[in-house]
Amino acid sequence: MTACHDDGSTLVGHRGLAQIALIGSPNAGKTTLFNALTGLRSKTANYPGITVTRREATVEVDGGLVRLVDLPGTYSLDPISPDEAVVADALHGRIEGIDPPDAIVMVADATTLERSLFLVAEVLRLDRPTCVVLTMIDELAARGGGLDLDLLSLALGIPVVGVVGHRGVGLDAVRHLLAGPDRWTRPLMAPPEGTLERSGWIESVLARATGDEHLHLRADTRTRRIDAVLLHPVAGSLVFVGVMLALFQSIFTLATPAVDWIDGRVADLGGRVSTWLPNTVGELLADGVVAGVGGVLVFLPQIVILLGLLAVLEKVGYLARAAFLADRVMGRFGLEGRSFVALLSSFACAIPGIMAARTIPNDRRRLATMMAAPLMTCTARLPVYTLLVSAFVADRGVLGPIRSQGLVMFGLYLLGAVSGLLYAGVLSWSTRSDASSPVLLEMPPYRWPTSRSIALQVWDGVWSFVRKAGTVILLTTIVLWGLLRFPSTDAPPSYDEARAASHQMEHSIAGRIGRGMEPMFAPMGFDWRANVAIIGSLAAREVFVSTLAITTAGDEATLGDRLRDLRDDDGDPVFDGPTVAALLVFFVYALQCTSTVAVLRRETNSWRWPAIAVGSMLALAYVAALIAHALVAVLA
Repeated sequence: MTACHDDGSTLVGHRGLAQIALIGSPNAGKTTLFNALTGLRSKTANYPGITVTRREATVEVDGGLVRLVDLPGTYSLDPISPDEAVVADALHGRIEGIDPPDAIVMVADATTLERSLFLVAEVLRLDRPTCVVLTMIDELAARGGGLDLDLLSLALGIPVVGVVGHRGVGLDAVRHLLAGPDRWTRPLMAPPEGTLERSGWIESVLARATGDEHLHLRADTRTRRIDAVLLHPVAGSLVFVGVMLALFQSIFTLATPAVDWIDGRVADLGGRVSTWLPNTVGELLADGVVAGVGGVLVFLPQIVILLGLLAVLEKVGYLARAAFLADRVMGRFGLEGRSFVALLSSFACAIPGIMAARTIPNDRRRLATMMAAPLMTCTARLPVYTLLVSAFVADRGVLGPIRSQGLVMFGLYLLGAVSGLLYAGVLSWSTRSDASSPVLLEMPPYRWPTSRSIALQVWDGVWSFVRKAGTVILLTTIVLWGLLRFPSTDAPPSYDEARAASHQMEHSIAGRIGRGMEPMFAPMGFDWRANVAIIGSLAAREVFVSTLAITTAGDEATLGDRLRDLRDDDGDPVFDGPTVAALLVFFVYALQCTSTVAVLRRETNSWRWPAIAVGSMLALAYVAALIAHALVAVLA
């Protein structure tokens, strides 16, 4: 498809398609609109030589295709953060290897139109084909707002359409617009540049579109009543703790049936493979691939529940309130409310959390946030925590619906979060302070999200987890399986099959490495199996689970049951209470993710900070595990 400018030049972008940029302020509904138009067809890539990512997708419109590019959220084209700088550079064509967009779709929240028009004015001065998509028109109507879109279009001199993105209202009109950016009219005169003059221009636009000088909306009494509780320093904090407790308890309560079912299917599949292929290949597939990768995929239901609940909390508007509530606390550690949002994103994965720190203008706060992100409990830790907690923590009632396993899980998440704040505080206080920047946190109205929007967000996280299981974890598991099988060693004739298999692995290449590490980790109670699993987890934390699944393979019992029944040569449990506590605490602190290290290197443009993060967190993990082992041993 090609389209034409008013001067006759063609709109031709990526691969011959018109390239249309989607921009808007945070919480304006831009991403919701992008997802509604593109579904699962979008892809993510980096700008050349820049750490900031972009999402783009080919969208079917009337009579053809266009390339839609979702730029980061921004409040202004006068940037104060890396994300905003990329938006300005992309629109002006200042990024090497990337053409400027052929047209621009400006997404604005209808309920905050006056504020959004400042950005609209900046975009219009670029003199590119532009249209405005107003979101939240249902909220505007519900609050008694009167806005004539035709008059607004006339006042701006460009097309204007209204949508309710999460419900699909108005999307056909947007697709119709995207089909012909060459037909978009341009304003007769550009908006003024000065602040006072631009304010006058905005007032005149609003007056023309609303028949009044302002866009009057009834107060959102429901939001105010809820915020009176959720933003209260005491009541809001108690609610936050309660919400987090409920979230972590649900990981066990809701996921248990699905986990048991998947665990049974994995064990059954491993047995069938061993029967079908009673040879070395069968052993590799059954004890390596099925037991290793399947041992990680068993925890997929917990990850789905965690991501789903976090997505609901975000889209309903609660996480923005939690960020506001946390801003004062974060400030004591050299962080801010935007740091809270970035760190909370790290509960899914540290990588998007690190990248979310780009919205923080202050260099010192941005660095402290990125360095603290790996200490947040990501989904990669969840299989390790769930395995050890479910296997070794008795499921007892504590207070009402709160049970011991959920409480321990909450404690692990809390330990990681508090440690991350302290880590950021030490780093922030030890680095040179620079000028602080204003903190702007927007409180969106409460909205109940659609199941489709939740599903899309959960799918992104789940697919990332499954993709890792099918690549990094699979490859590492196969390598570890080989290292645990070679060289071949003959077991004493008196050994049964299970003990002979253990003897083989203990005297294999990997087993010898694990034995060699015992002097270092013996004070924590780790045997060679745990040591080998820790080595594998340096590639990805989930490999710890798959390695234990391989080293204890041999019957159809669950992995947790096998770990509880595991005994050393003296008949003592290999995983006792102090050892399990030390393992859990070790995983709270250790940075065992090569992808996170690579992203830290890319975001800081230096190996210095990733090296500091890896070294300091491994040292923290070692010391904290020693303390945990000693404390539990004394208490036991």
